[in-house]
This record gives sequence, C-alpha cells and structure tokens, in this order.
Amino acid sequence: MRLRQLALLTALLTGICVFAPAAQAAPDQASIMMDDDLLLYRDNVTQTRTLVTMQSMGADAVRVTMLWRIAAEGASLSNQEIERIKGQRNRERARAQKKRFKPNDPRTYPTRNWDRYDNLVKEATKLGMRVFFTLTGPGPSYAHRTAPPSQRRNAGTYKPYPSRFRSFVEAVGKRYSGTYRDENALRQPLPRVSLWSLWNEPNQPGWLSPQSETVNGQLIPVAPTLYRELHQAGVQGLERSGHGNDAIFLGETAPLGNTKRSPINGIRPVPFLREMLCLRPDGTPYAGADAERRRCHTFNRNPTLKATAFAHHPYTKKANPTRNPSSPDEITMGNIGSLGPLLDTLSAQSGGKIAANLPIFLTEFGYESNPPDVVNGIPLARQAEFNQLAEFIAYNEPRVKATTQFLLRDAGPLLRSPVTRKAYRKNSREYWFTYQSGLYTQRGRAKPAAFAYTLPLVVYPAGPGMVGFWGQLRFRPNTAQDIALLLWCPDENNPRTCVQVGEGVPTAFRNFFSGVVPVPAPGGFYRAAYFIPPTGAEPAKIGAYSLAARLKPLGS
Repeated sequence: MRLRQLALLTALLTGICVFAPAAQAAPDQASIMMDDDLLLYRDNVTQTRTLVTMQSMGADAVRVTMLWRIAAEGASLSNQEIERIKGQRNRERARAQKKRFKPNDPRTYPTRNWDRYDNLVKEATKLGMRVFFTLTGPGPSYAHRTAPPSQRRNAGTYKPYPSRFRSFVEAVGKRYSGTYRDENALRQPLPRVSLWSLWNEPNQPGWLSPQSETVNGQLIPVAPTLYRELHQAGVQGLERSGHGNDAIFLGETAPLGNTKRSPINGIRPVPFLREMLCLRPDGTPYAGADAERRRCHTFNRNPTLKATAFAHHPYTKKANPTRNPSSPDEITMGNIGSLGPLLDTLSAQSGGKIAANLPIFLTEFGYESNPPDVVNGIPLARQAEFNQLAEFIAYNEPRVKATTQFLLRDAGPLLRSPVTRKAYRKNSREYWFTYQSGLYTQRGRAKPAAFAYTLPLVVYPAGPGMVGFWGQLRFRPNTAQDIALLLWCPDENNPRTCVQVGEGVPTAFRNFFSGVVPVPAPGGFYRAAYFIPPTGAEPAKIGAYSLAARLKPLGS
C-alpha cells in the first residue's frame, strides 16, 4: 500500500475510533462461521460438537452450502444411470423412486438425503444459532444440459436449467418452512430457515459454467446471464414455499477473476455484475444484437433481482487485508469500501433492477496458514493478525452487516487425483488444493487465530502520543454490556507484567469496544481483557486476555 493511501486509511479509522461507537461503523455486525465438512459430512456427534464450539467462540449463525447434487442424490436417475446399478432389486428401487419423484415436493426425495441438513437445523436451533443455506450446484444429471467433451471437467455446473432449480428451491423451502414434519424423530416439525442465498460463486467455473462462450459469432460472458436466471428462478421457488419475505442474498461472488474470456476462466466481480444487469462497461444498457446475445429481453420482462442483501467473498490470498487488489474490477477486503457505491451505481444505471442501499454480508473469508500449507499459507501469527485487521476494516464499513470465518478446522491435504487416482507429490500445489484457513489444525489444536477470533484486538497510532484500539468480546453474550480493558505489557509472554491503560470501556451490542488513550511508554505490547466485576463471594478479576499486539501503523 502506498504511504499516502496508508495515511488516509489511518486517519479515517482514527476518526472513527475517537467517537466510538461511531455512526459510520457497523456496531451490530453479526458473526457467521462456515465449515461444511464438519457440519454436514461427518457424524452427528462431530456436527453437534462443531456447533457448540462455534457458539462458544461467539458465532451467531452458521453458513452451509446445500449442494443440489447431494440433496437430490438418487432422486431421479437417468435410464443409463439405473442400468449401471448392480443388482436387479436395486435397479427396481431406483425405477420406483424415479417414478414417484416430484422435484418440488421434499417428500419424494430419498429421505436419507435430508438427514444431514435436518439434524443441523435442529441442533443449531437448540443452541440459539441461525442456519444460513446457500442452495447451489453442482447438480444431479437431470439438473443441467450435457457439457461438450471440452468442458466435461465442469459437467455438473454446465448450464443448469432455471426451472428445475426453481423446483429444487421450492422443495427445500417447503421442508424448512417451520411446519414440515420430519419423517424421522416422531414426525416433529422441523425448524424454519429464513436465511438464503441462491448459488455460490457464480463467477467461477467450478460453480457455474461456461463462464464465457461464443454466441451468434461473438465471444461474450454468459455466466452472468445464467446466474441472473437462476437467481430469479430460485426466488420464485422461495416465494412459492412461503419464504418470500425472508432474507435472500444476491451474489456470493468470488473476489478475483481473469481478463481472458473462455469457458473455464472466471470473471472478475465488477464486470460480472454489470453483465448480470445487462449493462455495458460505460454503464449504459445493452441494446440490439448485444442485448439479444445476453437474453436481456427476457430480463426486461421480469426486470428485478429480488434481494435483501448482497453477499461477497473478499479473500485477499496471502496479502495484507489493507492492500488493494491488482485491478479495480476485483473486490477484496482491501477495497471492500468500493462495493457499496458500486452496487448503488449499478442500481441507478439499470433503473432499479437491484435495490439501492443493499446491505453487504461477507459470507466467506480467511487466511490459510503455514504450517501446514507451505504453498498457500502465511505464518500462524500473521494469520491471526490479518484476520483481526480484516474484521476491523469490515467493522468500519457501515454497509457490512456480517463477517464469516471460513473454516473452523483445517481440511486435510488432497493425497491423490480424484480422477486418475495418481498420488500427488507432497507439498505440491495440487497436494494443498484444499483449504487450511481453519482456526484449529486438522487434529483439533488451536492456532493463534482461534484466540484472536474469540477476542480480536487491533491497536494503531492515533496521533502524537496516542494509541487507538478496537476489539470485541465475541465469546460473551451479545447483550452482556461488559467492561473491556486495554493493557500495556512490557513482556509479550507474561500478562502479569501488564498494566491498565485508561479507563475500562463499556461494550456495545455484540460486545464491540473501541477508544483512544495516551501511549503509556515506548515499545511493549498491548492486550485487551475482560473485566469480571465482584460478586458477594468473589472479588473483581481480569479474565480472557487477547493475544499480544504490537503498536504499528495499519497496513504495515
């Protein structure tokens, strides 16, 4: 980051903290966590333990991707798929299942397919946590058109049928309407789900393809058109199942992309959103043959993309979260402040096809650590530092209403190719294709980032002889109204050497705290702490120290 940009950022954030809680910030920002592997693809004990851990760390909700292919597994196999099944009795069952299947009726899907989601919704509800479903491909064989040989790699995401996605979403909506009775568990009603997004990272070919193709003689982005139609169909499915007034998120966009147009190259989010709304790069609507190629005429017949918020994944890979991406068409945490104005501009240019002033939810974010990932990871201490700084940046964006930690626990490496079964070379890029952005190692050992998540702290110079600070007692109840303390410590590893700086700071809703105090002495480290007031039996004490933080300019 250039020095001038850093100075401006420091000045902005300093001004916010002086008057905390600031009107410009988002003091009600919610905390979401995501880890599909632990929450959906392990046993029930692991699922429950994961939810309890997430709640104890301060998560308000969990986000999971409901893969269309998983939810509809075996629901309506093609004749060719049925013939490949071993055993005559099993083939007869598959034919009977196909005959009874109605894609908008959850009762006609194989019951076992729903169990992982049912159990999650029930256990999360017991713990007072909300579940946020992202309904997305890849889909089953009947969900999409047949990919050409050149694109078989993304066959499960190739041109999904919007009408069939609408029926799938309707089935899910009916099941989690709050009145649907579980086929298991004594037919008790399943809890209602009211947080939704429709498709994941549609600007990436692994989730939606082709990204671009030749239409009427011209190579154009087509994924924005596919996504627009899928989102509109999904909204109709939610409305038909009684969820029309729920929170429905648009986007779930990935932060980066490629300038080269091809079926397998992802599209950067800014041009993706323009194309989705049938807008040229200069902001004017496509017309004539260009509009026809993008099916803008069908959009004009139903000219809105209904959404209550916009969802985005502002990953920065290894870079400091204050660093701007290489292109303004990319949106990472470094330039997340540009997303709100962009959405408002697109709303105006499109004549209101998306609502103005949409709130923003950051629904995936994290840094991979080294160890274990020697290819994509950053040092453990830096992972914790960057996570906290990213949350501070998000907090100071008034449009951002939630952040999401991805993952809770590191995924294991990918040992061999899922296609050829050839073993990958250890510590190769393919070997570390999975994510190691967890707060815990694969074996469950807490990283520094785990402690930083439960009690984040950012300190920075706030003018001559002054230090600004911001943090959150995330592990405490949202309405606890606690007291946070800032401590200065000459010894990073010995909290007993710490002394309090300034007065205790009352926490706001969700236990955010901030302020500005004089620098007590040169050097040293800072910690935040939770003040436990005295009771009739116990004296006042300090608990839950944050990680030690060194005073330095933001972004350095």
